[in-house]
Amino acid sequence: MDGKTILQAQQTDFINRLESGNLLQCDHQGKHSELTLITGDSLQQLRDFCWDMADKYRNKSSSVRQVFVNNMKGKLGEEVVKTRLGDLLTEVDYEKYQGGDGKVDFTLTADSSIGIQVKARQGRFNQIEWSISQEEINKNAVLVCILIQEQVNEAQNQYHLVLAGFLPTNMTTATGGKARVKINELLYCGGLRGYLESLTVSPVDETVQNAQFYFNRGFDRSDLGDKQGAIDDYTQAIHIDPNFALAYFNRGVDRSNLGDKQGAIDDYTQAIHIDPNYANAYNNRGNARSNLGDKQGAIDDYTQAIQIDPNYANAYFNRGLARSKLGDNQGAIDDFETAANIYKRQGKTKDYQTAMDRIKYLKDDIPL
Repeated sequence: MDGKTILQAQQTDFINRLESGNLLQCDHQGKHSELTLITGDSLQQLRDFCWDMADKYRNKSSSVRQVFVNNMKGKLGEEVVKTRLGDLLTEVDYEKYQGGDGKVDFTLTADSSIGIQVKARQGRFNQIEWSISQEEINKNAVLVCILIQEQVNEAQNQYHLVLAGFLPTNMTTATGGKARVKINELLYCGGLRGYLESLTVSPVDETVQNAQFYFNRGFDRSDLGDKQGAIDDYTQAIHIDPNFALAYFNRGVDRSNLGDKQGAIDDYTQAIHIDPNYANAYNNRGNARSNLGDKQGAIDDYTQAIQIDPNYANAYFNRGLARSKLGDNQGAIDDFETAANIYKRQGKTKDYQTAMDRIKYLKDDIPL
């Protein structure tokens, strides 16, 4: 099920709740709310602005009061969107557009080329339509629809405004120069913020998101025991993002688990090339080298991991194992003792006892 289908299903539920009056309401700015109440000082400021606009732009065909009402409808709708989306949007500069808003009510703060058109209507939700002109479709990425529940006039002391839904303009079709939509054709307003934020995702960000999807699925497959499926997903993530160090590391782990030690070494080496301070990659490469018989190469890797992280107990322990295989029992004892001390501080009782057993075993073989 894609995002559009989900928002359409949520819109159906929203319409049912709208009919029964059970709407979600949040009084905090910047938070999602289906219902917004405008009254008091906020309403007075809108009135003052709309009277100023009515005085400036009245014409012979409309009375000052009618111009006021038309402007008030628009400003009420804009106030809802501004209240809900906050810093995500930038308002129109009326000093720049002295004859109006230029067919764009808001732009995205992160990208001023992306416009948002707001339409507010009053009436029964199941009877009204919101209309948008072809010019507005061309200039805006999104249409946001507001339902005004009271009659708009100069004396109204409060307004209950419903964020009825939104629609990407590329999903609208204009007939006769206008597109008209009903509430059941809109997408649920709870998805508006996420949709607007998605419009500013750069190709690089999108690439990272796609790579992360394959990585996450690979991680889940590995956790379920499907190591080869995990390797395939990590490979796809690496193909999308060649600098995904953790994908190389995890693929190396699963390759090692399937017995491909050299493939694991290659992956750990690539992870280290991307991130030279990747202590875990050095430690795991040391394990793979040790399994292939390269004890000195393993010691060199464990030593590098320890230099990066002096409290890396497992690296000390593993270096102790490799040193003991090469006959350096005293060096191995020193490493096991350091590992034991760190394990003890970390509360890892089982690991601490294992290191102490190794020390005892080696000391029994060292002549006094």
